[in-house]
Amino acid sequence: MTIKVKMKTSLGFVLLIFTYYRCAIGDIPNCAKIEPDSAQKIPVAIGQDFTATCYLDASSEYSADNIEWLLGDATVPRELYKKLNKSAVSVTVKVRSDMRDPLICKAHKKSLSYQDQCTYGIFLHKGYPPLKPENLQCVALQDGKSINPYLTCWWDPGKRNPMFTTNYTLKANNGEKTFSAVSTEPLCHNLTINLDTFPHYMTIRVWVEVNNVLGSMKSDELFNDAENFVKPNPPSDVKLFPEANFPKSLMVIWTHPIHETTFKLKYNIRYCQAGSSIWEEVPQNYTKMYVESYRLQFLQPYTDYVVQMRCINQKNIGFWSDWSPNATVRTPEAQPESMPDLWRVYDENNETLVKLIWKDPVKSNGKILVYDITVEGNGKDPERYSLNSKEQQLHIKGEKIFIKLTANNSVGISPMAALVIPRRGKELRVGVENVSWWVQDGQLCLDWLPPSRSPFEFLLEWVSVPDGKRDWQRVSAQATTSLYSVCLKGNFEPFIRYNISVCPIYRDKHSSRLGRQVTVGAYLKQGPPLRGPTVEASATQKNSVHLKWEEIPVASQRGFLTNYTIFYKSGDNEQLIVVGPDVHSYKLTGLKSANQYVVHIMASNVGGSVNGSDSSLYTKKYDDGEIEMIVVLVCLGFLFVFLFIVMLSLKKREVIKKRFWPQVPDPSHSTIANWSPDCPTRADTPKEATQPDVSVVEVDMFDGKSLCEEDKTVLPLKKDKYFSEEHSSGIGGSSCMSSPRQSVSDSDEGDSCQTTASTVQYSSVVASGYKGQTPSLQAPVFTRSESTQPLLDSEEHPEHLLEGSGHRRSTYFRRGRGLEQLQMQEGEEPSCSSLNFSSMEEEDTPTLTEDLPGPAPGYMPQQSGYRPQ
Repeated sequence: MTIKVKMKTSLGFVLLIFTYYRCAIGDIPNCAKIEPDSAQKIPVAIGQDFTATCYLDASSEYSADNIEWLLGDATVPRELYKKLNKSAVSVTVKVRSDMRDPLICKAHKKSLSYQDQCTYGIFLHKGYPPLKPENLQCVALQDGKSINPYLTCWWDPGKRNPMFTTNYTLKANNGEKTFSAVSTEPLCHNLTINLDTFPHYMTIRVWVEVNNVLGSMKSDELFNDAENFVKPNPPSDVKLFPEANFPKSLMVIWTHPIHETTFKLKYNIRYCQAGSSIWEEVPQNYTKMYVESYRLQFLQPYTDYVVQMRCINQKNIGFWSDWSPNATVRTPEAQPESMPDLWRVYDENNETLVKLIWKDPVKSNGKILVYDITVEGNGKDPERYSLNSKEQQLHIKGEKIFIKLTANNSVGISPMAALVIPRRGKELRVGVENVSWWVQDGQLCLDWLPPSRSPFEFLLEWVSVPDGKRDWQRVSAQATTSLYSVCLKGNFEPFIRYNISVCPIYRDKHSSRLGRQVTVGAYLKQGPPLRGPTVEASATQKNSVHLKWEEIPVASQRGFLTNYTIFYKSGDNEQLIVVGPDVHSYKLTGLKSANQYVVHIMASNVGGSVNGSDSSLYTKKYDDGEIEMIVVLVCLGFLFVFLFIVMLSLKKREVIKKRFWPQVPDPSHSTIANWSPDCPTRADTPKEATQPDVSVVEVDMFDGKSLCEEDKTVLPLKKDKYFSEEHSSGIGGSSCMSSPRQSVSDSDEGDSCQTTASTVQYSSVVASGYKGQTPSLQAPVFTRSESTQPLLDSEEHPEHLLEGSGHRRSTYFRRGRGLEQLQMQEGEEPSCSSLNFSSMEEEDTPTLTEDLPGPAPGYMPQQSGYRPQ
């Protein structure tokens, strides 16, 4: 609903404006009318009051009380209304440039009514009336030998745009006829009138008229003789002539630009030295006559001069002509009027060598052809030199030398310049104090305090540091001056360092003696250095590093360095240290060990800063000597521990001996040695030294059916050594009490030797009768040695060795194949059948196939071993 209302309102406003426009142009019958009225826009002046009156038609049903004024869609306040009668109301508004159009008169009922509204409107054109032209001037130019009839005038139209079409009319009257020129250009400020013929000796009246729809203005009139509007051409053919006998003067000659019958002229001459912008004018009283030449005097000999001229009516009315083109000439030569500017430069490597340098005399008055030098004071006759150059090297053979210098041109000789030069290092006279520099208007300036004794003059010398170019100037001393301030007259460049020296010069009779020279550095302008320093790391330690960098060359500093800033970064942690400009090495401390650092140095001056290149460094994990100290401490620790162990071992040797080497009984003292007396003591052989491990196997003992009765009787008796050697016990790998024996192993070949730590044989099994006796059917008898080692299971249970009616089984120590062969070689052959041994797997503990009942023998501990009880 809101959208529909807005659309209807906008459409109604457009229709209302269209209706207002139709009423204003008279397209439809009007019930009201506004005065003033026009089919075009009505011009009104911005800033002024505008009054309009609305008249209702006599047949209108509305009255003056129903009239409302609007500017565009804005209602005009009723305070501005004025009721004239029952059907007329006027309104007065202040015209503004932003005021809306149109101005509308609307008659309507305030309450709801079905009567048609009565409206009428007018459009306004806002602008300004013209301003009065100011400063009117007119000129008539010379054309050839006569005056041009065209009169050109110009004025100030003001800066306000009228916003209406404005006519500018220039008018001139010579008493007989009025001439005019018109322009409609906005803010027109000049026009030209054709006078047909220039009215010589007549009076001319000139003015400007300006008008538009809001009004008109007229300028002030110019009322003068026609000659007051003339501007002649400059003098022609201006020439300069030097005179040989007058080196300080020039003759100037020219031609009149216009004939004197038209009017006479007077002239103005100015001149200056070539290259200078400072002109000197000849007083006009000297050239006011109608002449065509003039002599310039008091000029400098052998100097280029530039001359210009201009002219004006001799009555001093009208306009000056333009300056003539330059005329240039050089004055003749004359004898030099000033002495050469002599100075000296000491050699830095040789105290007796000095170089003389000089400049031409300020007033040389010609081209210098030769320089004459006289050197006195070397202990010989004076030395004379004639040179074309401006420098000469000399050796000081004595304490000092006396120099005389003159300059010669084609006319004469200059005054003599004299200088006393002492040997370098000799004490000089007092110098100046508190020398400082500053910059003013692009020039280097110096301040200094003079010495207590006033010198004759001061010599200011400056040297360009990069290329060594040298220049100087002299300043006259004044007795009443307590502080000197002088700007140097040199071509100084920015960002270049200059060493500036101030040296007082004392005059003694006919020579000059030097005072102590004071030097300061200066810049015309300072800027950031061209590059930063390159840093090098040395003497790197665990927590410190020594940095070193070279000084930036003076040519790259571009200013006085204020400081160096050292930046060092590890990871994201960056730190900085600021040092002075004279520091070129620094030791960084507080660094982390075994860490990488990135270091760069920033150089700064008044003009800015610049960073040097990055340099990476690594700190050590250990400082120098730290590893050696650690090694020494560890070695001392090991030595201390070793000595402690040795001392402890010596003190506890009995305990250590019992712990690592326990006492083992000697089998030779065993009682089995008495039981087996026929066992010889054998010497150790290499074969017996390699005793195999003792293995326990089961063997099937033959019964009576296997062998003949003879063999049964003889077999146990043939070799009792067989059983005693092969089944006897021993300690530490020995059998037969004192002799080591080879035991039977799983392999057929002999194994490695057994020591006392190897498997120990405990006993031998006696399976037959003793020494040839007929064995009985009783169970095998075990005999025990005096060894303290634990008993074998077969020794503790001998009853397990018997069987009922079958084979007889027993546990024995299997012997090797070599032992069997040895027995065969001894002639032990069975008569009926051979012995059969049944092999079985090795076991850690011997086992019996049958358990025979019987009491287990008991053992009682004895002093020499165990014995059955």
